[in-house]
Amino acid sequence: GVRKDIWFIKDELETMEAFLEVAESIKKKDVLLKVWAKQVRDLSYNIEDCLSEFMVHVGSQSFLRRLMKLKDRHRIAVRIRDLKARVEEVSIRNTRYNLIKAEASNTTGDMDSHMEDVRNHSASNIDEAELVGFSKPKKELIKLMDVKTEEGTAKVVFVVGMGGLGKTTLARKAFESKEDIVNNFSCQAWITVSQTFSKIEMLKDMIMQLFGNEDLKKRLKELEGKTVQVDDLARYLREKLQEKRYFIVLDDLWTIDAWGWIKDIAFPTTNIKGSRIIVTTRDIGLAQQCTSKSLIYHLEHLHIDQATNLLLKKIGKTDEETKSDERMLNVISKIVNKCGGLPLAILTIGGLLATKVVEMWESIYEQIPSELGTNPSLEAMRRMVTLSYNHLPSHLKSCFLYLSIFPEDFEIKRRHLVDRWIAEGLVRASGGVNVEDVGIGYFNELINRNMIQLSKVNVEGIVKSCRVHDIMRDVMVSISRDENFVHLVGNSEASIIEGNFRHVSYHGSKGQNIGMDWSHVRSLTMFGERPAEPSPSVCSTNMRMLRALDLKNTLFKIRQKDINNIGLLCLLKYVDFKGPSYIYALPKSIRRLRGLQNLDIRDSYIVALPTEITELHSLRSLRCSRWAPYSSRWSKTNGVGVPRGISKLKELQILEVVDINQTSKKAVKELGELIQLRKLSIVGKGRFADQKRKILYLCAAIEKLSSLRSLSLDVGSGSLEWLHNVSSPPALLKKLKLLGDLGGKMPEWVGSLKHLVKIHLEWSRLKEDQVTEMLGKLPKLMLFSLDSYAYVGKKLVFRAEAFVNLRKLSIDITYPLTEVRFEKGASPKMELIEFSDGDLKSEIIGINHLPVLKQISLGRKGRVANLGMLQAEVDKHPNNPVLQLEGDLQRA
Repeated sequence: GVRKDIWFIKDELETMEAFLEVAESIKKKDVLLKVWAKQVRDLSYNIEDCLSEFMVHVGSQSFLRRLMKLKDRHRIAVRIRDLKARVEEVSIRNTRYNLIKAEASNTTGDMDSHMEDVRNHSASNIDEAELVGFSKPKKELIKLMDVKTEEGTAKVVFVVGMGGLGKTTLARKAFESKEDIVNNFSCQAWITVSQTFSKIEMLKDMIMQLFGNEDLKKRLKELEGKTVQVDDLARYLREKLQEKRYFIVLDDLWTIDAWGWIKDIAFPTTNIKGSRIIVTTRDIGLAQQCTSKSLIYHLEHLHIDQATNLLLKKIGKTDEETKSDERMLNVISKIVNKCGGLPLAILTIGGLLATKVVEMWESIYEQIPSELGTNPSLEAMRRMVTLSYNHLPSHLKSCFLYLSIFPEDFEIKRRHLVDRWIAEGLVRASGGVNVEDVGIGYFNELINRNMIQLSKVNVEGIVKSCRVHDIMRDVMVSISRDENFVHLVGNSEASIIEGNFRHVSYHGSKGQNIGMDWSHVRSLTMFGERPAEPSPSVCSTNMRMLRALDLKNTLFKIRQKDINNIGLLCLLKYVDFKGPSYIYALPKSIRRLRGLQNLDIRDSYIVALPTEITELHSLRSLRCSRWAPYSSRWSKTNGVGVPRGISKLKELQILEVVDINQTSKKAVKELGELIQLRKLSIVGKGRFADQKRKILYLCAAIEKLSSLRSLSLDVGSGSLEWLHNVSSPPALLKKLKLLGDLGGKMPEWVGSLKHLVKIHLEWSRLKEDQVTEMLGKLPKLMLFSLDSYAYVGKKLVFRAEAFVNLRKLSIDITYPLTEVRFEKGASPKMELIEFSDGDLKSEIIGINHLPVLKQISLGRKGRVANLGMLQAEVDKHPNNPVLQLEGDLQRA
């Protein structure tokens, strides 16, 4: 009967997931439905847990041999029957209270009309303060529209930015500009689109605003006696606009379908009078689909001084008053930082403070996160965030709420986040699409929708990390708490926690005691101190449902005994113990983690990985390195040995750092069978160059890794001359890092790397012709980094038509280099030059030949002759680059 029950609850889970997707859009109006949806969600989580545990037992060899231990079989069978009974109870409850109604899906209208009121109120709230920081954006927007050109088809300009940033206010200021708009266009209209709109009502509104109320009445009279159709009004509108120069604002666009409909049905395609359309939206991706990138205006957050001035204006205080009151100054600084340059947040919180005495401001600031859910004064701010959240597709909602695990203002790495989403089952790929690519798509969509803010962008323009705006995070945490999704453990915490939270994150510095039911917890993340009892240990058997264990940002070091029980957490898919840690061996029980996808044990005392690691056939990322607290700059990384059988890990995409000296010849040979490998990092210090057979196997392995995108080889100051024996390198290689003596010559195959974007060299001892003749011809090279003894010439000359795509040049300790010169036509896309450590007896010459140069950075020990002359060159450069000096050391 167990298998029959399994099929029943599996089918029930699919139905529940479909129901929860529908309920998400309608539960805001129905309190009973909200309660029921919460119960269904909780039950669906329990079913997922039970199914996962069942599949682990079915998939284990012990089950095939002994059918599984009797007590485990009994426990799971009882649990499945209990779940089946609960499913039936929940179903009866729906019938009893008649919770799902056929017409329920059409109940969002009131919500949207209420949002219209909130939008109008917040826009007028912003206007009332006569916003600081908007005069420059207004000028830039009007310049972008090019209103003086009175010919050509209608130009569409998009204004993008997160909710509450002032997009509507900016568009309104442009719309009402008499000199630029009113006097240059024969008719204007302001149309609020929002998430739902009536097509007929919108067309009526456009006709009335563009041509007057009498014109609309006349058209409706002509249609009297018949049902007014969309096309009746649209055709009339297009005919009337045909010979007009019109200016229209479409405020708050949410979907590509809405834009497609408005554009096709309302605007005449043959009008060449130089009309203009402004569209405001929160979604950058939407804007990019609708117009060219050059016609997208990205509204920036207010700078700190602008935000402070706006807050002072709202609370009725002067700069002098705040400077003379240290307490007031401190609270204002905290609030400005929290608001993160968001005008709506500044004005909303400022309005709250204006009605209170200064002595209460600190406590009001502290209560903002909890008050966001209940305080009517913060209604507009809360709804601006929840509107964006509610508009997310269901698969992105869980991914977004998952971010509440991270502390305030924490920089979240994209790879880290996407790997965790995948481990938690939040990313679903189909049709043979790579699951990681789908996860990156989710991440980029949240960026495009302005739900998260980009933090670091690499030289290719790819977003590598993000942050969450404080106000956005406060609302996110509130929703997560309401839905029993994430529980945050801070410094002041109740000892007993109610509710079955699925994710627990420790943020406090005190390692707080908490009492809760850990049997449902799917992820444990720690940013603080080691938790005290009665909280479980790091790998407690109480946490059988744990999928993700992330301890990379703890304030304590992981000990060997902390991980000895790890094999009992059979559902683990993501484990991050990145140290420094006191782990010296992985327990043999790790073989039980058959579903493990990511394992990061960098900076431990582990010398070699156990054979059991080769049984983890789901591993996608294996990152390990030995902690070397006293390592010199010449020996930056210590790897670990990998065992024979490593070739069994067919899903492996990332493997670092392999110590070739600690790895057998057979295991080195097996590396070539990891055909999905995208990133490989190898170290081999000492006498590695003498191990001829092992080198032969390594060269053959590198040639076989056709999926490889990143290769790092570090032999310190030892020899890498054996790399010349590689005949056919991985063709798709994008990143190459070589630390070792190449014998003064680059391997010939490097010149064939048409996709290479980044190269870092140390101890290569290259001469000038090797740099310009070979590397200078690589068509996609964007980052060129030279470190200790990578180059042994005195002059480094970038010649015409070389390095055509290079964006960044980084030079660090390159004795005997004394001069860097750029000829006319060299490196036309160079933006950044970093000179960290060294002594240029001459100078950096020819920067006037670098048309898009943005910055020259001189590091702690970077010296150049005649710094004043270099500064003068920078000052007269037409692109206005910056000369940044780091440190306080004398320069020649």
